[in-house]
Amino acid sequence: MITLTAQENTVFTVASDQLENEDYDKIIPFLKEKIDEFGTINWYFEMTNFKGWTLSALWRDAKFDLKNKDHLAKIAMVGEEKWEEAMTSLMKPFTDTQIQFFDLGDREAAKKWITS
Repeated sequence: MITLTAQENTVFTVASDQLENEDYDKIIPFLKEKIDEFGTINWYFEMTNFKGWTLSALWRDAKFDLKNKDHLAKIAMVGEEKWEEAMTSLMKPFTDTQIQFFDLGDREAAKKWITS
């Protein structure tokens, strides 16, 4: 399950449970719309009670991120699990995008960082 909102060039996504292919039918057009509008966007991605991605959803996420890496200025990954933090570290070598992990309790600091 996801919720999507935006504040100018910053997209806020809150994900819970497991993301599925259908979720990316909403996420990708929303992100593309903001990229078309602003050229470069920031992406706040909060994971609460998150169980990961289905294989097809993970593939769509990876393809989008790689294809649009020049349009992503910052990504704030916000979660509560060590694997979520490790996943954030694994993303860094594949992009010049500033990527930072924040603990769920530090979501306000993450929001401040992503919009600065």
